[in-house]
This record gives sequence, structure tokens and C-alpha cells, in this order.
Amino acid sequence: MAKQHEDQYYLDGLLANDSNVIQKIYSRFSSKVKRLIVSNNGTEDDAGDIFQESLIDIYNQAKYKGLKLTCPFEPFFLLVCKRKWLNHLKKKSNLQVTNNDDDLLSIGEDVFQQADQLLEEEEQSKLYVMMFEKLSERCREIISLTLTEEHQEKIAERLNVTYGYLRKKKSECVGSLMQMIKSEIKKRDEQI
Repeated sequence: MAKQHEDQYYLDGLLANDSNVIQKIYSRFSSKVKRLIVSNNGTEDDAGDIFQESLIDIYNQAKYKGLKLTCPFEPFFLLVCKRKWLNHLKKKSNLQVTNNDDDLLSIGEDVFQQADQLLEEEEQSKLYVMMFEKLSERCREIISLTLTEEHQEKIAERLNVTYGYLRKKKSECVGSLMQMIKSEIKKRDEQI
């Protein structure tokens, strides 16, 4: 059995109808849920409905099924909202939907793995951005431009360099970035 996560206080707060915890859930997560729904063919009203329904589902699972958090609340809650929204979209498009009251419990350990993976990806992207900012301005410009859909020949033209130089410089810049990230990870691992 996985260890209970410190974010269990969110579930405890829901169960106790603690207005401070409920307010915190709204202030911390409503904009993220709204972004998730609106960017996936929904409206702000849909987002509000999904937010409410997901909270009620989690409350019911905690109250009647003994749901305990073994991962952070945020990725778990966002995943519940996302699944609920996808089910809603399937219903709207008249596709067959599996609507199971035990859906939250049947999510099982994969939710917690996904939640941990989301957190890890978020940490990795923060580290990437932090190290990217330490690169020279020219390296940041080259990496940023080469990540676009534009052909590298056109990028070289725009930067007034040859295509060969651009490829070599991009390789050097990416190499520097990767080296900085590796040494930062190593430094962090040694501190643990």
C-alpha cells in the first residue's frame, strides 16, 4: 500500500466541508480546469460544471469508498476533470461511454503513476527553462528558432549565417544546454 500523501488534507477538508480548504481548491485549480476545458472545445460554463462534478465525485469517493491520496492533489484532480470532460464529449458525439460509479477507484494505480509522471515532467521543464536562461543570447535565439516549423535554411538566411554554421552552432548550444542540465541534476542528486 502506497504512503498517504500530504495533500490528503484537501480530501479531509472536502469531507469536513471546510470553507478554507474548498476556497483554496477553487483559487488554485479553477483557472487550470477552465484552460483545460476551453482548449478542448468547451465553454467557461462547461468548465464550472466539470469542476463542480469532479469535486462531488472525489467527495463521494472519499466519503463512501475511503479514497486516500497517495499522490499530489493537483494532477489527480486535473486528471479526474479531464476524464469527466472526455466522457462528456463522447456523450455529446453519441459514442458509447463507459459510465461507472466506481470510475475513480477503477482508475487505480495508473492515476498515481500519471500524477507522479506529470510532476516529474513539470520539474524537468522548470529545470530546462532555468538552464536555457543561462545560455548565451545567441544560443537561446538559435534553439528557439530551430524549434519552430520553419526550415533551417530559412532560419540561417534570417540570421545571416550559412546553413552549415547554423547546424554546427545549434549542436554546440544544445550540447551546452544538456551538459548544464546533467550537471545540475548531478548536483541535486548529491544533495539528497
